[in-house]
Amino acid sequence: MALIQIQIERQIATVTLNRPEKKNALDLSMFLEIDRSIQRLRRDCSVRVVILKANGDDFCTGLDIRSVMGSPINALRLLWKWLPGNANLAQRVSVGWRRLPVPVIAVIQGRCWGGGMQIALGADKRIAHSQASLSIMEARWGLIPDMGGTLSLRENVRANDALHLAMSAQELTAEEAKSLGLVDSVSTDPMTDALQLAQSYLKFSPDAIAAAKKLYRKAWAGHERQILAKESWYQLRVLLGRNQRIMVKRQKDAADISFAPRGHW
Repeated sequence: MALIQIQIERQIATVTLNRPEKKNALDLSMFLEIDRSIQRLRRDCSVRVVILKANGDDFCTGLDIRSVMGSPINALRLLWKWLPGNANLAQRVSVGWRRLPVPVIAVIQGRCWGGGMQIALGADKRIAHSQASLSIMEARWGLIPDMGGTLSLRENVRANDALHLAMSAQELTAEEAKSLGLVDSVSTDPMTDALQLAQSYLKFSPDAIAAAKKLYRKAWAGHERQILAKESWYQLRVLLGRNQRIMVKRQKDAADISFAPRGHW
């Protein structure tokens, strides 16, 4: 079964995350398939609007921690980049949507947490179901958000609100997310609303829309490469620092055991 489904009809491409049995959590295969799907859509000149959605009850509950972080090779494949300002695989599944020359609309239902929120932030418009739950949840795992969503956050959310969300891993209702700028609208039928919005974009020149998207993304997102580089650098420092603390603690524990009186055994 395909992890990412693409259906193109009347110039609208519907891209569906399709790992519902795992709440659409992101393993390495999901990252790779999303990246390939973005590249495919970039080459398809017939596509004029993209709707990004998910099968199942949840849009995406975030990173499949056991699958990704449990394997050093998988983690390396996600984080590796040739140059600091380039987008690595983890970042491309978010910033890739921003770089498409067509409007991208995210339809969010259920839980949209962590990596799922980062992916949705890559869309140009986000429509959330009224019962959706949204969170920048990386802090819960001792991580920082490093999937490129920072680019969208600084365009849509006040700095102090974005910082609070990143530090607290707070779960937001759809209405709370809208009030902060994480989503554009809330609906009881977000897919219908997304289709109507997509149809409205089809009325206008695709060249004009592509140029407008490129212009405003560049105007609002200056120094994009610096932001992508800092995301990766700070995440690396967090991971290395945590590993160092774990090693020091293990050494201390081992020393305590080695010199403990026999009565402590």
